[in-house]
Order: sequence, then structure tokens, then C-alpha cells
Amino acid sequence: MTPGIRPLIAGNWKMHGTLREAGALAEAVRAGAAGLPADLLVCPPFLHVPSLAALLAGGPVAVGAQDCHAATKGAHTGDVSAPMLRDAGATHVILGHSERRADHAETDAVVRAKVQAALAAGLIPVACVGETEAQRLGGEAEAVVRRQLAESLPDDFAGIVAYEPVWAIGTGRTPTEADIAAIHATIRETLVARFGPAGQGMRILYGGSMKPGNAKAILALPNVDGGLVGGASLVSADFLAIAAAAG
Repeated sequence: MTPGIRPLIAGNWKMHGTLREAGALAEAVRAGAAGLPADLLVCPPFLHVPSLAALLAGGPVAVGAQDCHAATKGAHTGDVSAPMLRDAGATHVILGHSERRADHAETDAVVRAKVQAALAAGLIPVACVGETEAQRLGGEAEAVVRRQLAESLPDDFAGIVAYEPVWAIGTGRTPTEADIAAIHATIRETLVARFGPAGQGMRILYGGSMKPGNAKAILALPNVDGGLVGGASLVSADFLAIAAAAG
């Protein structure tokens, strides 16, 4: 971890859960949140943001969304704007997740525009970067991450960066601790070079099959300031165990 930065454990629930299931999961997370050595964030599907924001208001668990449109309003059927999310009670929004980049052909320029929209609306963006397996095998991992940071983050960026090795998401595979530390060091160096002292204070999360069994070792690495957790965030006991491992 980075000295002086309180860890953040963020749950990306992706496209899972009815409203009833989401509420039960949120209540279980809230019930176990007291005294943990990390801040907690849950990011349910759009439909559940208002209900969970009301349910968790005033407590230790923040609510975020999984995406937003770059425009504040307009003829964008099926999309949701950053001001709408803020109005619904969200405080954070995940942007540029590899699944959005792959499934919806989101480019760095698109992600940058969304980050700018989130900042303008008062949301904290969680901007995702990470390499594919082919890029890692080709020795391009650090170059890819540097490029994504340069092109996905606006000059006024103030938020969180999440490193997600694309090939590790949902597969149960994780990079070596040395590989994780190396990429997080690259991200920190890049942030400080561009944003100065502010870059030193930005949280860098690790996302890529983080589980209770590997969380402690990963969270102990330099510049790993928390986790962006997928599958394990859907089981409250696992999510809370990951947060406990941050201590």
C-alpha cells in the first residue's frame, strides 16, 4: 500500500442481482463494515443505484455506478448521464472497464470524455487500465498502461485508477506479485510525472480475480491501495474478508 492512503475495496457487481438480491447483499456488507481497515464501495447495476444509495445513506458503504454517458443529456437511448447518477445518490463511477472497452468498443478518447463528464457532475471516477494476455506476452504491458493513462485521463483528473490485467478478470488467474508491483509502480510514476504531488495521493486499485485467499499478499504490495473486486464482491463474506485483509 501507499503510506498515508486509506485503502478502498470496491465491488463491481456487473449485471447481477434483482433489487431484492441487491438489497440483501448491500445490507450484509453494511452489517459487517464496522471497524474494517478500508473504505467500502459497491457498484450495482444502474437500476439499483437509487435504492441502494437510500439504503446505505449515512453509513460506511458508498454507492457507485458501472458506467455513464459523456453527455449530460440528449437523444442517447438506453444511456445514463453522470448528473443522473449523482442525483440518484451515486458518489463514484467505474469508467473504461475492460468489458466496456471490449464489448462496446470504447476507446481511450471515449473513456476520457466520460471521465470529464463524471468530474463535472461531482462524481469520483474509477478509471480502468490494463493489458490483454497477448500484449503481456508481447512485452507491451507497461507501454499499454502508460498509453491508456495518457489518453484516458484528462488534465484535470482527480480520481482513482484501477489496474486490471484483462486476462485475469473472472478467470481465477492472477499475475505474480512482482508483475502486479511493477505495473502499479509504473502507474504511480506516470501519475506523479503528470499530476505532481496529487498523483502521489491518488488511489491505485488492483482488479483481477482478487479473492480472500490472495488479497492480503496483493494489498501488501507497494502502490496497491485497494481492490476492484468482481465475483468475490457478490458474496458478502468474501468481500468483507478482502477488506479485512487490507489491515
